[in-house]
Amino acid sequence: MSTSSNAPYHHGNLRQALLEAALTILERDGEAGLGLRDLARAVGVSAAAPYRHFDSRAALLEALAVTGFQRFTAAMEAIPPTNPPDLMAAMGKTYVLFALDNANLFRLMFSPQLKKDGRPGLRMAADAAFDTLRHISGGDTKTGRITALAAWARVHGLAVLLLDGQIAIRAGEDTEALIAEIVEHL
Repeated sequence: MSTSSNAPYHHGNLRQALLEAALTILERDGEAGLGLRDLARAVGVSAAAPYRHFDSRAALLEALAVTGFQRFTAAMEAIPPTNPPDLMAAMGKTYVLFALDNANLFRLMFSPQLKKDGRPGLRMAADAAFDTLRHISGGDTKTGRITALAAWARVHGLAVLLLDGQIAIRAGEDTEALIAEIVEHL
C-alpha cells in the first residue's frame, strides 16, 4: 500500500483488515477504545477509508458482533459428535472458554446496546449460534427450545461470573478442569 498521491489505492480486503484490527483493539482496549479514525490509523489507510465499509461506529460494532457469533458458531460446530449428555457438556465448556478467551468480544456480542431487532445480519448470526445448541436439545419442539434456553442461561451465567471475577480461580487451579466440572453439574 502506498500513501503517495500518484499511486493507486489498493489494500486487498480492507473490510477484513479493518475487522481484524478492530478485534485486536477491542480485546486490548475494550469497546471504548474503538474509533473509526483510530482504526484507520492502525490499518494504515486514510481516515475516510473505513467509512466505505462501516457507515458509523455502530455499524462497526455490529459487524464485530456478527464476526464473534460466526467464530463462536464455528467453535461449537467443531466439537466432535458424541452422545447428547457429553455433547452438551462439551458445548458448555466451549461456550465458557470462548467467553474467557474473547472477553470483550463476548461482552459486545451480548451487549444490550446492540439490539438484534432491525439488524438482520446480527439476528441471523446470533440465531445460528443458538441453533447449534437447540439442535442437540430436541430441535424446534417447545421442550427442546426450553432445554436449550436453560442450558444457555446456565453457561452464560457461569461465563459472566468468571469474567467478572465472582468465581475466584485459586492459585494452581486448572481453569479448564474447573469449568468442565461445573458444566457437568449443570
